[in-house]
Amino acid sequence: MPGFELFGEEEKKQVAALGVGAGDEVIMPAFTFVASFEAILSMGAIPVLVDIDESLTLSPAAVKAAITSKTKCVMPVHMCGSMADMDALVAICKEHNLILLEDACQSIGGTYKGKHLGTIGHAGTFSFDFVKTITCGEGGVVMTNDKEVYTKSDAFTDHGHDHLGVDRGADLHPALGYNFRISELHAAVGLAQIKKLATFLAIQKKNNQILRSYLKQVPGIQFRVVPDPEGDSGSFLTWFLPSQVHTEKAIAAFKEAGIFAGNFYWFANNWHYIRKWDHLKNATSLYPLSEAQRNALIALQHADFSKSDAIMSKCISTAISLLWTEEQVHEKGAKFLQVLQKTLS
Repeated sequence: MPGFELFGEEEKKQVAALGVGAGDEVIMPAFTFVASFEAILSMGAIPVLVDIDESLTLSPAAVKAAITSKTKCVMPVHMCGSMADMDALVAICKEHNLILLEDACQSIGGTYKGKHLGTIGHAGTFSFDFVKTITCGEGGVVMTNDKEVYTKSDAFTDHGHDHLGVDRGADLHPALGYNFRISELHAAVGLAQIKKLATFLAIQKKNNQILRSYLKQVPGIQFRVVPDPEGDSGSFLTWFLPSQVHTEKAIAAFKEAGIFAGNFYWFANNWHYIRKWDHLKNATSLYPLSEAQRNALIALQHADFSKSDAIMSKCISTAISLLWTEEQVHEKGAKFLQVLQKTLS
């Protein structure tokens, strides 16, 4: 089910089609893109942000601890090309009769034990904006095996039209909808890009492994936990230094050497980690939020994310380019190794 993904529109469609709305709580990770919680708030629901683990995705233990009588949905976000522990999250959702909605926008092509990310839960989403593995400029996709969810998503994306007639202007409207359609031009580009996905994934994985071979030579560096290494899409190589101090020194050294571009220190990032989301924690909105939403957001000011901080403060993610030649990857790896050995010594 294609549509625009300007501000988490794919998540909005899924949340609406799954019946999540006013007063419902949706558990999601403290490390994600802002569109994840924006989509939940726009539907009148309440985002409940919890800790991540060394996979950089939802901690199953944190999910269990956050479940209340108002919890309706769990939203794992498969960040930076890799996946959450889906076995554990599926089990939790089954035990508590919760909806499992996968945000796979950063991990298209990734798999978990043979199943594509975005197809394991009740529904999933992909993004095709200009920084993703495949792009059509803007846009995204809703994934589901549930015909009812598909039908509702199809109507919701186009003003509530049921699309059952030959004359669109005479369509019935079984429910309210909005204008989240993708254009035919964007869709045509997307269809061409999808045909290239296998090639893109092969390039990403190859470049990822070459760069990893250099970083492995640096004492003290560890890599993110990947629940199913075979299913990693390879779009990012995420690594940890021994401490926040070491990480900040490495970043400064990378910048001085002119090789920091394409590396992300999420701990200080404005868009992806709760530490910098003051507008969320202060419930700063251009329109009135419900009392339940506002109270939940204000409570985030005092929430303890020390476990996530301990992980994110030592973490650097390196974006893997499809445009690098093998020679360029080796050159980049050698520079990384040289700078890190000098800095960490």
